[in-house]
Amino acid sequence: MILPRERDPRFITIRRGGTLTDSDHRLLAVWAAVCAEHVLGLFEQAQPEDPRPRRAIEQIRGWVRGEVMMMDARAAGGHAMGAARDLRGAPRFAAYAAGQAGAVAHVAAHELGAAAYAIKAARAAAPPGDGDSAGRRECQWQRDQLPDAIRDLVLDDQRLRNDICWSVFDV
Repeated sequence: MILPRERDPRFITIRRGGTLTDSDHRLLAVWAAVCAEHVLGLFEQAQPEDPRPRRAIEQIRGWVRGEVMMMDARAAGGHAMGAARDLRGAPRFAAYAAGQAGAVAHVAAHELGAAAYAIKAARAAAPPGDGDSAGRRECQWQRDQLPDAIRDLVLDDQRLRNDICWSVFDV
């Protein structure tokens, strides 16, 4: 479970009673896509014929540009998660990262799921004994990709949800 029981109003759009602007929602979606895409090769090496995770990333980017409906991006995210079901390790986590990225169009708080699963993928793909270090490097890489406009929001979200995200944001 990567979503808190009680939703943070900072990740609910203004029109739904929260404080999240549309522009910041789009930035969260782009960042989630970047995090997922960074580890996508781990899935594609294992399942080169399965386009679902890549499609989820493409759909969330299309949503950001206004070319894809929210429901289509969310559905693509669900299909990417379906691609993960029969897998284990890094390929599974990479597909889940793409699925979480696709879901950001529907629920902005999935941005952290994309990042957390990408870190889990990096850990799982690392040589024996290097998993924790690989996870820390991936987390730092992700943080380096954060746009200034959402940096403090995401870093605070990592702090608040670290425990329910397998403590992957301990750097």
